[in-house]
Amino acid sequence: MQEQQKLNPEKTILAGLDAGVFTRTETATESSMDELEALLETAGGVCVGRLLQSRSAPDPHSFLGEGKAEELRQAVEATGAEMVIFDNELSPSQIRSLEKITGATVIDRSALILDIFAQRAKTREGRLQVELAQYQYLLPRLSGMGASLSRQGGGIGTRGPGETRLETDRRHIRERISRLRQELKEVRRVRQTQRRSREKNDVPVVALIGYTNAGKSTLLNALTGAGIPANNRLFDTLDTTTRQLEVSDTLTVLLSDTVGFIAKLPHHLVEAFQATLEELQYADLLLHVIDASDPEREAHMAVVEELAAKLAPGVPMIEVYNKADLADPRDIPTGESRVTISARSGAGLDRLLASIEKNLDNGTKRVTLLLPYSAAGELDRIHREGKVFSAEYENDGVRVEAALNQTLQGRYRAYIQ
Repeated sequence: MQEQQKLNPEKTILAGLDAGVFTRTETATESSMDELEALLETAGGVCVGRLLQSRSAPDPHSFLGEGKAEELRQAVEATGAEMVIFDNELSPSQIRSLEKITGATVIDRSALILDIFAQRAKTREGRLQVELAQYQYLLPRLSGMGASLSRQGGGIGTRGPGETRLETDRRHIRERISRLRQELKEVRRVRQTQRRSREKNDVPVVALIGYTNAGKSTLLNALTGAGIPANNRLFDTLDTTTRQLEVSDTLTVLLSDTVGFIAKLPHHLVEAFQATLEELQYADLLLHVIDASDPEREAHMAVVEELAAKLAPGVPMIEVYNKADLADPRDIPTGESRVTISARSGAGLDRLLASIEKNLDNGTKRVTLLLPYSAAGELDRIHREGKVFSAEYENDGVRVEAALNQTLQGRYRAYIQ
């Protein structure tokens, strides 16, 4: 199906309404339409026209107003477009009215993002989360999506929930939602077990967060050699990847990549991905990866910071200005808890590691111990609770090079050389 899409990309017209009664996240603007076009390309479609209408409030029947709706119909006819995607969230009745007017399939931004997630999710957990979000999105919209659902599996906006005739089987959907929630509850239980194990081993967790396509996967690769495909497209990473990172001789952390945030992220997705996103509140440090060259940088930073405040309140954060080689240095802010890097070239990564270590400093130091043979049994504990670099057996005892936390330093103070 995806190969066929590459050969015959779905012709799509993008539409949006900039209304005075809408909030900042509800309204459509030129920049949000640009982002919608990038999302469409990610999904495998091609934009053959754009229409952005301004009015005080949406029209109760045609959303855009009769004149603009007719203009949209003519554009569909002239371009041979099969689909219209709105930058605003639409109700079932609005979808039904617009499909009747235009003669094309109509979906909204949320449905497009859900479709991309359905394409990108690779792990069982990722697929469960996407399927749950899609069913939650579809359930209240069934009566208004007749034309879309008749194309089940036929292209953008139809992937994910399978071949079931959704419009006639609400009971089936509710049962499936219940089962998916139970399966994800089990995923969360397993995560809690893993988290307790990490806490027991005292391994700090550093989480990468950021707007989609800011370069999180490229940074994870640069720091850990994770080998994750890092392409210049939105939502390239959905499934969380965690790798061990040696920050310094005395500090090892777990570095986790997360799904990119985006403006107007469907709330069903945030809820469905709770098992993944809740990891953020247990992180010891957040790295907010920012595209320094992004013309919408401030707005995109605000989206991430708002979600981070909800998902991980109180967790310290470093702002990591990535792609600095593509930006004017004078436009990049500096200061405490801000680092400028290029993940692709490696520039600034040493400063980032130093900033991570400073934020997570727990007093661990590298020391040399001379353990008398009468205390040689303590070496097992040092291996368990510290980090041993070398152990040499000499005439008067065991010479140990190790990284010890403050508790161990106090315990073995008499043996430190």
